[in-house]
This record gives sequence, C-alpha cells and structure tokens, in this order.
Amino acid sequence: MITVSPTPARTSTEALRAEFAPLFSRIREGAVERERSRDLPFLVVEELKVSGFTALRVPPEFGGRGVGLSEFSALLVDLAAADSNVAHLFRGHIAFLERLLLRPPGDHRDQWLRRIGAGALIGNAASERQELSEITTRLEQRGGQWTVTGTKYYTTGSIYADWISLSAVHGDNRHSVLVDASHHGVRVADDWDGFGQQLTASGGLTLSEVPVDPRDVRAFDADDPHSGFVVGLFQMILLLVAAGVAQSAVEDAVDYVRPRRRTFAHRGELAPRDQDVVQTVVGEVAAKAHAARLVVLGQSAALDAYARKAADGALEGDRPGDLAEESQRLARDVFQAQLVVLELVQRVTTEIFEVGGASATSTVRGLDRHWRNARTIASHNPAKYRARAVGEYLLTGEFALWGGQGPATGPGGQAGQEDTDDD
Repeated sequence: MITVSPTPARTSTEALRAEFAPLFSRIREGAVERERSRDLPFLVVEELKVSGFTALRVPPEFGGRGVGLSEFSALLVDLAAADSNVAHLFRGHIAFLERLLLRPPGDHRDQWLRRIGAGALIGNAASERQELSEITTRLEQRGGQWTVTGTKYYTTGSIYADWISLSAVHGDNRHSVLVDASHHGVRVADDWDGFGQQLTASGGLTLSEVPVDPRDVRAFDADDPHSGFVVGLFQMILLLVAAGVAQSAVEDAVDYVRPRRRTFAHRGELAPRDQDVVQTVVGEVAAKAHAARLVVLGQSAALDAYARKAADGALEGDRPGDLAEESQRLARDVFQAQLVVLELVQRVTTEIFEVGGASATSTVRGLDRHWRNARTIASHNPAKYRARAVGEYLLTGEFALWGGQGPATGPGGQAGQEDTDDD
C-alpha cells in the first residue's frame, strides 16, 4: 500500500507573480544593454538562485516551496518577458528537476533534490555537432573510476551551472551523466554564434577525463513511459519563453509609441498614440501575444496534471502502456501548441515595427532583438517536423517522438529519447 503525504497548499499564480515582479523588473532594466554588449548575466542568475526561483518546484522537505508546474510556468513567461535569455538558460535545469520528481523516493533522488533546494543549478549538454545526431562523448571505466571525455555544443545554461547533465556512450549504449561543472577537466566556451538568444551561451563544452559518480549514470530507456512527457516538457519550456518574448515585444512597442510626437507623414496629423493605424497594430499584436500566453499556460496545466499524478503515486497502479499513451498524447498536444504559438510570436515580433517609422529600427531601442530571439527559439526542433508527426499519427496511427529510434505504432507504443537543444 502506498502512503501519500499530504499535498502542501499551492501558492497562487497571482501571489508568485507579485512576489517576483520587483526582481523581474530589475532584470528587464538591463536586458537591452546586456544583449548589446554580450554581457553574460552571471549576477542575474545568482540573484535568481538566492531568491529561491531555481528551487520553487522542489518539495518543501528538501528546501524548496513545492510550487505547482502551472504556477511556475506562468512565472517563467514573466521572466522571459523581462529577459528571454535568462529564462531560456534554465531549460536544462527545469527539465532535470521535473524528471527527478518523476522518480520514486530514494537516497540518490533525495540527495539531488536537497542540492537543488540549496541552490544548485543544473546545465544541459546533450547534443554535438555531428552527423545524424551521433554522440561521440565517451563514458569509460578505468581502475574502478568512471570518467567522461568528449565535446558538446548547444550547451544551454551550462556556463552558469554548478552541475551539467549530458549524454555519453559506453559501448553501444547511450547514457545520461552528471558532472561537476567546477572540475578542472570541464571547460565551457561562450562561442554560441546564433543571432538570437546569445546570452544563453549555448556553445561549446569540452570534457577531459572528468570523474563521474556511478550513481549519476543512467542508461537511456526507450521504454520509459514518461518519455512523451519529457519531450513535451523540453518543448514547452521553449514555448513559455517565446510567449514571454511576445509579451515583452508588445510592452516595448507601447513604450515606444506613447511619448512620440513625430508622425509618419504630414504636419497636423494626430500624435502616433492617437492614430487609428497605430492603435490597430498595437491591438492586434497585443491580442496575438495574449493568445500565445493562454495557449502555453493551458498546455502547461496538462503537463502539471500529469506531474502531480506521478508525484502523489496515482500513476503507480497504471499499466506501462497506459502511461505511455497518456505521455505521448501530451507530447502530441505540445507539438500542436508549438505550431500555433511560434507563428503568433513571430508575427508579433515582426508587426511591432508597423507602429513607427525608421526610428523603430534603432539599435538603441533594440526592438529587433525580439524578432531575433523569437526566430532562434522557433528554430529549435522546427515546427514543420512537429506538424508532420501529428499528421502522420492522425492519418496512420503511427507516432515517433523527436529524437526517437523509429516510429511508435499507435498509442502506448515505444517512446523515443529525450529532446535536446540542437537543430
């Protein structure tokens, strides 16, 4: 018989947003200058760790606050609106913690929850610049000591991290491995050359015989019934960040228009804020940004419901096939949300320029950063592939998670590998 601990009272979304609003406001104040000067936000990340943001989802008994995934998702959109780079760099940390919370209680799991509850930040380094998603990073055992050696790219957040979760191969098998980011054999480079989300520092990582605790090595399991949830979660984090980009773009457009006196054409016309065309553009982009936020938060609620059932033991009696079916359905739903949200956000970040003339392109204002960041986010795991996966399922009953080892026939079939940061 499973004993379920009482679920702590959930902090409301409104209370959390109000609590973190002053911090997010300070983060927003420096966002444009940080992007312009490529000033990596180490101090911002540290302030967020001290505030408890990175441990909000950790249960109270391990040093966190046990905040629900829905509430945390709403907060992540607000952080992305303040600085999308900062919100995005937590992607690996968030995903690692959610997978940890899916595991049954145990000494190893609880140790990591306590670390994160105390402020530890987890980076991500799954992908490499290889053909066909090949992994060449090697996990080896020498004299009873496990070590990992290799080169990674798309290492979102790892430059800020205390620990890095990465993929490696041992023999013919792929594993998830955790390494101490402070070890002298770990080197993270700020060489991400994308034109957007530059401060996520999603560039190179080299590992030279870095020691690994055997308890921190987990073989990838193609039969893991939670795989669909994990893939959906990795993508949802990007969509939450994208929704924040749209929110910020609208706010910046409004701030740009309100004080302006110069009109588009002739003297004697209304001030821009009173012009029909400008008001219409602002109304349209605001509606698109609002719709994007509603879609991502609605889909986050579905992921939250799954995560809560897993955490309170309600899934224990379910058959693996039932879990896989529900998990893969979540992934398909997220894929469909991806198709809608990314289009809305990219339209917002393009259409905001219709509220002004050439001055709207000023690099001082940095309105272009919203389009660059949105386009970069949208290029992760391109939406066309998601559309095909959903269409194939509806037409044939076959569904393959991105990064999987082949199609899963019908609901409840084999789940694929985890989602990653690469293209």
